[in-house]
Amino acid sequence: MPVPEKPALEGLEDLLSARWEREGTYRFDRSRTREQIYSIDTPPPTVSGSLHVGHVFSFTHTDFIARFQRMRGKEVFYPMGWDDNGLPTERRVQNYFGVRCDPSLPYDPHFTPPEKPDKPISVSRPNFIELCTKLTIEDEKAFEKLWRYLGLSVDWSMTYATIGRDAQLVSQKMFLRHLKRGLAYQVEAPTLWDVDYRTAVAQAELEDREQPAAYHKIHFKKADGSGVVAIETTRPELIPACVALVAHPDDARYQPLFDTEVITPLFGVRVPVRAHALADPEKGSGIAMICTFGDTTDVTWWRELKLPVRAIVQPNGALGPVSWGQPGWESADAAKAQAAYDQLKGLSTKKAQVKIAELLRESGDLQGDPKPITHSVKFYEKGDRPLEIITSRQWFIRTIEHRDEFIRRGQEISWHPEYMRARFENWVNGLNGDWCISRQRFFGVPFPVWYPIRADGSIDYAGVIVAPESRLPLDPSTDVPEGYTDDQRGTPGGFIGDPDVMDTWATSSVSPQLVSGWERDEDLCKRTFPMDLRPQAHDIIRTWLFSSVVRAHFENNSVPWTNAAISGWVLDPDRKKMSKSKGNVVTPMALLQEHGADGARYWAARGGPGVDTAFDPGQMKIGRKLAMKVLNVSKFVLSGDQPDGPVTEPLDRGMLQNLAVSVDEATAELENYEYAKALAKIESFFWDFCDNYVEAAKSRRYGDFGPEPAASASTAMRLALSVLLRLLAPYLAFACEEAWSWSNSGSIHRAKWPTRAELTKVSGADESASRAVMHVTEALNAIRKGKADHKVSIGTPVKQVVYQAADDAIDCLKLVERDLKAASRAEALILRAGEPSVEITLKPAEV
Repeated sequence: MPVPEKPALEGLEDLLSARWEREGTYRFDRSRTREQIYSIDTPPPTVSGSLHVGHVFSFTHTDFIARFQRMRGKEVFYPMGWDDNGLPTERRVQNYFGVRCDPSLPYDPHFTPPEKPDKPISVSRPNFIELCTKLTIEDEKAFEKLWRYLGLSVDWSMTYATIGRDAQLVSQKMFLRHLKRGLAYQVEAPTLWDVDYRTAVAQAELEDREQPAAYHKIHFKKADGSGVVAIETTRPELIPACVALVAHPDDARYQPLFDTEVITPLFGVRVPVRAHALADPEKGSGIAMICTFGDTTDVTWWRELKLPVRAIVQPNGALGPVSWGQPGWESADAAKAQAAYDQLKGLSTKKAQVKIAELLRESGDLQGDPKPITHSVKFYEKGDRPLEIITSRQWFIRTIEHRDEFIRRGQEISWHPEYMRARFENWVNGLNGDWCISRQRFFGVPFPVWYPIRADGSIDYAGVIVAPESRLPLDPSTDVPEGYTDDQRGTPGGFIGDPDVMDTWATSSVSPQLVSGWERDEDLCKRTFPMDLRPQAHDIIRTWLFSSVVRAHFENNSVPWTNAAISGWVLDPDRKKMSKSKGNVVTPMALLQEHGADGARYWAARGGPGVDTAFDPGQMKIGRKLAMKVLNVSKFVLSGDQPDGPVTEPLDRGMLQNLAVSVDEATAELENYEYAKALAKIESFFWDFCDNYVEAAKSRRYGDFGPEPAASASTAMRLALSVLLRLLAPYLAFACEEAWSWSNSGSIHRAKWPTRAELTKVSGADESASRAVMHVTEALNAIRKGKADHKVSIGTPVKQVVYQAADDAIDCLKLVERDLKAASRAEALILRAGEPSVEITLKPAEV
């Protein structure tokens, strides 16, 4: 391809993306052996709207590694996934189509959503899932378009979706294997619950938020009539759910009360006073209510002290009905308790708190005014109201008892950066419950089980009917278990399907097995699994990374991948994480079009592994300038006569020798996943090559000093350009591909990564020549400054330059004196030893 008259970056993204797809540049060759393959477990972005610059940042990091490994001779297995199940997708579908899911409705095969409904229309679960699928397909197209424009070197024939048939098959099969081995179990137990999303929430999905609250000082009467016990609580609305008081076993104030009873105010329930080491003597009055359930500490106390359950908070966040005087709700005065509780029933916990404070004040049990505080409260990371703890039936995977095994698996993984391993280990050591994998949603992978319905209409949860693996994937809400007919669904003596779906992390966690063909394509699996790389952000070490380690440990008895490359966050100008939920994101397409994909890739490369990086369009401008310089210097090197011959000149040999050092350094950094450090070394050499070496060798290359010196410069420049283009190719994917095409066939992204040997076999080993190049840079910078002091341009011819430096520098410069003089545009160049200085003598002004 000829060198263009005016190289340009505009339009390269669409032109080259189409060429790469047409020529199969990134198509995976599955005939290669495992040793020849580098497999990447790419994060599937959530398909629920639009990507933002944070996605561009982290996904580009993965692409640097993929392109480097491909040029190093590896066959790169680099599929792309879409995480299209989950709450964000459901919310988007509800708002986009104006519908809501009602699982009790039958499927309507002719349903078409109205254009603008006045209020949400109820649809069956299958209809709702069809709408979710329809919208996510459109979102995926938009995502793929942006990724192609950015230049991700993905094999686009190998995409997957976390709700797709294969994903359902793998997720359901692995769940059944876990169930068979006793690793998965179902139990009705206290569960963290989001009252708005109406679903269980796992520990990994929590975040603490500072919230205003107030301590209420409340009196409990001692059952023996000897006085009162004062407790302080921020949750007085949970007094009806109180099952005990608790204090630290060493707290002398309360030791006489242990194993005695007190009576709850308003409700007259006798509850024990117990001792437990988790009670904090410094918090409040030092003695606390145990309620079922106010927080996770209540759950621990309830479990370890073997206390009863009195649950009052419903899944919608309101206080449910209670019949006082019935078993479990015994009271000294049931009528009085019922009258008090009826004033709370149906209220949200927040409103119930205000109302019970009034009742306690009227009864004289509230002492003084509530004392305002601010404390940390647990929220679902996507939620708007504090979590409650609801007793519900959920599926769990055993994790607590296997913590040591997970720690050992983490030690088998190479972490980049290494310190991120500690985050993984801290999370594993801090687990306080098994992994809850069930969610009360609709658009997700269903559990492939049913339950018998007894003759009295009750559900026999212990008699789980398990689907055979041969029938997977299936949906128990529409499919029928073996030995039953569809008309037995929901009837006594019949069956009912499990209504829940798997947590999004329970499906995403099997991405290594999903993309590698586990249990579906064993040949591919042997060539790609365990995978080589999991790239991801540090905030989901506790979710995606941990859950993937759990699944591979249990099912494959291995790690899921051998390397974990952890990227940081993109921060907004206030140094806050950029995310859709915070409303501070910047969408990327306009930025990519303004600064070019290479400009955005350059900015991304500045943030090394694990480093949070500020969003900075200024860096994108610098990246675009660098990409344009690549085109311009390539045009200079490849244009005009191209004399060929041995590299004989010291300046040329020294430049190539120094480039060999840069190749070694950049390669070592990239092998250690330090793409930012590698770019810094490559970029530094590139600019020195352009600004100093090319300027010094330009006249000789033009033939001013004869054909052999010209051939030396021409050969050295072409070789250096070839190496530099390949070094920069993972970063500036489009500019380097364009420049490469002017003198080479095939894609640069399938070219061999440069090596020291290809440079030193041409340049030889001459330490003085290598040092000479360094001193040329110093001299040219000094001469430029001298001209600037005289207020003349760098290219201004001058009468004389006197350059003074240390003895060894002058000795080296004398080897390349002719080139330095030409670059200085001086009629005379005097080099002498002494204190560093430069003297510029201008030519007399013409009369």
